[in-house]
Amino acid sequence: MECSQQSTTSNQMAEYEASYDDNATVSRRIERLSLHLNPMEKPHNGGLDLVQCAARAKMKVNMEQLSIYMRGKYRDDVQQSVYDYFNSKPELQTPIEISKDEHRELCMRQLTGLVRECGVRPLRYVVEDPSKYFAILEAVGSVDMSLGIKMGVQYSLWGGSVLNLGTKKHRDKYFEGIDNMEYPGCFAMTELHHGSNVQGIQTLATFDPITDEFIIDTPNDGAIKWWIGNAAVHGKFATVFAKLILPTHDTKGTSDMGVHAFIVPIRDMNTHKALPGVEIQDCGHKVGLNGVDNGALRFRSVRIPRDNLLNRFGDVSRDGKYTSSLPTINKRFAATLGELVGGRVGLAYSSVGVLKIAVIIAVRYSLLRQQFGPPKQPEISILDYQSHQHKLMPMVASTYGFHFATLHLLDIYSEMKKTHDEQLVGDVHALSAGLKAYVTSYTAKSLSICREACGGHGYAAVNRFGSLRNDHDIFQTFEGDNTVLLQQVAGDLLKQYKEKFQGGTLTVTWNYLRESMNSYLAQPNPVTARWEGEDHLRDPKFQLDAFRYRTSRLLQSVAFRLNKHSKTLGGFGAWNRCLNHLLTLAESHIESVILAKFIDAVQSCPDESSRATLKLVCDLYALDRIWKDIGTYRNVDYVAPNKAKAIHKLTEHLCFQVKNVAKELVDAFDLPDYVTRAPIGMQATEEAYSLYTQYAGF
Repeated sequence: MECSQQSTTSNQMAEYEASYDDNATVSRRIERLSLHLNPMEKPHNGGLDLVQCAARAKMKVNMEQLSIYMRGKYRDDVQQSVYDYFNSKPELQTPIEISKDEHRELCMRQLTGLVRECGVRPLRYVVEDPSKYFAILEAVGSVDMSLGIKMGVQYSLWGGSVLNLGTKKHRDKYFEGIDNMEYPGCFAMTELHHGSNVQGIQTLATFDPITDEFIIDTPNDGAIKWWIGNAAVHGKFATVFAKLILPTHDTKGTSDMGVHAFIVPIRDMNTHKALPGVEIQDCGHKVGLNGVDNGALRFRSVRIPRDNLLNRFGDVSRDGKYTSSLPTINKRFAATLGELVGGRVGLAYSSVGVLKIAVIIAVRYSLLRQQFGPPKQPEISILDYQSHQHKLMPMVASTYGFHFATLHLLDIYSEMKKTHDEQLVGDVHALSAGLKAYVTSYTAKSLSICREACGGHGYAAVNRFGSLRNDHDIFQTFEGDNTVLLQQVAGDLLKQYKEKFQGGTLTVTWNYLRESMNSYLAQPNPVTARWEGEDHLRDPKFQLDAFRYRTSRLLQSVAFRLNKHSKTLGGFGAWNRCLNHLLTLAESHIESVILAKFIDAVQSCPDESSRATLKLVCDLYALDRIWKDIGTYRNVDYVAPNKAKAIHKLTEHLCFQVKNVAKELVDAFDLPDYVTRAPIGMQATEEAYSLYTQYAGF
């Protein structure tokens, strides 16, 4: 009887779907016919107007209003003052051809000039207004990426470690000297044999109760501190991460208290010579960022006062007793690294700034450059070619999406620094890891695409793609290797997934899992899987549901696989067996967050023209990403074949529409020509070739 009922239900569903297909076909034909008869008629789209189609007039963009909205509260006078300062100082502008040693000295002059002449006080902004600090960081990175990194080493890393890992006595002693560049310093965490696995570092800091000092030692060559910015030439101090070793009265003789941070002077304040026991070597010429003096440090029984332990999370008394508010080595280590998350926030935000410069240059040149065309007619711009639109227009859309997502990251980071809310701390840690990994990887690939999109002229050093690509490449590695960071995101999602089914609470960033997990894990609706109307495909709810459905499916399936494999391979082996799956999960989740913040930005935009423009770009970002992973949606019948085809066609159409306003979109980034500094990327495109030929000597 039960089988008979199931059979009847299946037949009814089949008849319903067939009927739906017929009705949907008729509806589509009527809709298309009505659009031919009345091309100005626009379908309803949930309160957000659809952009006019290709047959209609070009969208009007209020570039001034769009630019103001893009700036938000992070592009204020302080950023313009940085641009103006360097524009007025031609002697501080980095030439195209410069040696490593000259570049390092120029970079130091740029940073000291910015602080002492321009009046910028980065460390104060780190404390009082992090958003202003990151705005400056983006601006100086546009001037010279080496300068941006050197500033980050001085203030985010060296200064940030003193502020965040130390206590009042350290801030009182070092704050002014760090802020005014009197105390240039380093951040000595990475070792020759240990990078991402910080808990595995081997440098030792052994307490000597007789002299009340720590003895810093490099026990073997593998423990040499490596790639330490500011160490090779300019640094006078270093925050050294080492294992804190205390003497004991038991048979072991010593006790390892885990990784802690120590302030270690490395050069004499007057003579600038290396201090006794400190060996400094130059890491040499690099692929990029040669304005940063990366060095290697070895310590041979270097003695420092007990007060040089940065003791916020753990302290040692005069008699050698250890105290901490945190009960375990792992908790202390997590708290220590958690306070250093600002570096990742800065890299994600700065990477978007690099992407903006590359996109500006590539789009402007593609509008300028003409090649081929219909017989006996003028040549057309290379951006009129569909293949070129396919290269660059989704990139423009992604740049806008990344812009709003990283602004959100700055917001919650600033709030976290003010409130120290535990939930926000977790959110910032996970989101900064994910956005840093995703955005920097995307920018690295896009720099090569932009170079290719500009043909031979993109290969000229004066047009900057080479230096941008080389300088930015390491963004994928430092402050956490991208593959490792994505695993952290995946691990956090799995933790949330487990808590969801144990009745626990979920944090703010991932709250869509709490709200919608059950519906996302349900079987796809066979009716909506076939909907292909433009109003449906451009509905933010459909787009966000699609992104989150994919993430939820990946999360559910990888949780199942990990549980299965752990029974035979153990936890580590199971994780390694599922590693590619985990990385895909993390990327999918970060894309969901980016889209959610993009949609929020569209809906919050007060200017109607700018809102319509952003809606167009947001739709392209969403549908392009869905199309790129269409196989996943097809495999689970989330998208039927007709709908997949409609998504592809609409994505190509949106690329064309974005092309029509591409100039306005990149102009809205509001970067002056003296910042982008590429002859082929001038805002007044008619001047580009003349400037380019002048550079060559004509």
